[in-house]
Amino acid sequence: MFLNLSRTSTTRNILIRASRRAKRITTRKLAARTPTVLKMAEYSAADQVQRFAAAQAEENERFLDIDSVYNGNEIMGKRILVTGGNRGLGLEIVKQAVADGATVIVLCRSSSDELEELVGKWNVYSGVDVVDTDAVNAALKRIKSDGGALDFVINNAGYFYEPCEKIADGSLNFEEQLKQIDICALGPLRVNAAAVTSKALADDAKLIIITSQAGSAEWRKVQNKDQGGDYGHHMSRAACNIAGVLQAEELRSKGFSVLMVHPGFNRTEMTAKYKEIWDVEGAVEPSVGAKRVLYEAMQASLETTGTFVNAEDGLQIPW
Repeated sequence: MFLNLSRTSTTRNILIRASRRAKRITTRKLAARTPTVLKMAEYSAADQVQRFAAAQAEENERFLDIDSVYNGNEIMGKRILVTGGNRGLGLEIVKQAVADGATVIVLCRSSSDELEELVGKWNVYSGVDVVDTDAVNAALKRIKSDGGALDFVINNAGYFYEPCEKIADGSLNFEEQLKQIDICALGPLRVNAAAVTSKALADDAKLIIITSQAGSAEWRKVQNKDQGGDYGHHMSRAACNIAGVLQAEELRSKGFSVLMVHPGFNRTEMTAKYKEIWDVEGAVEPSVGAKRVLYEAMQASLETTGTFVNAEDGLQIPW
């Protein structure tokens, strides 16, 4: 039997070329599927006492003096929706944004003369609870029809059950846990969803979710070591964070960025049960906390969408 060496050589060359072509195609496909590798994230410290002490020792201006970086000109002329903007941190965010020249619209359960004088009665949508899907949808449709597009949505409305729940002493309150999850996790989802579906957003709108370091599962090993507690609070914030990440992934293609922000420790009615540690943990007046939140809101972009940031120092918080 005689081999046709010419045919054999030709066949081998064809197979080699086909193999090389397949490798090039596979490489291109893998490259297309491989996400861009971002620089390693720098994380904030879990221990709040140590975090504040380190900032003092290092004379960290970003942490200790937000005015060293804050520039309100970036929100001048912008339209900002704030939920729960009738008291506490929310009201201070409204005040600061108005002072910076922004038009602020507020969703809240109850209004006040101070709030209506601040933003204009027509910009206060009172009687709107973030747990009421129909009310939220109706409010966003009205906002869409009443004025221009929203540049920022700041989800500030929240709820904190004051007693510290424990398994051992039988103080778990499942109804309160569900209430916290409804307000703190589903609330921002309802508002953001209504803003998107009502087409009330500007093309590059930024959706800010004020959450809490309490939603970090990793930090429970430090901040709640050997003690647990506040189950509803922690679960609601963790649920809020995962919902925020999912929103970021879904809405990225539409040009909307989503940022989860821990506002820092603020001296408000909501944190009053911890007032004995306000000083040692660096709690600030809500007017300072408002600037911290607005500063991070202004930094939000499609590059940072889906991240969880500590507004005290601008660093990320681990999940």
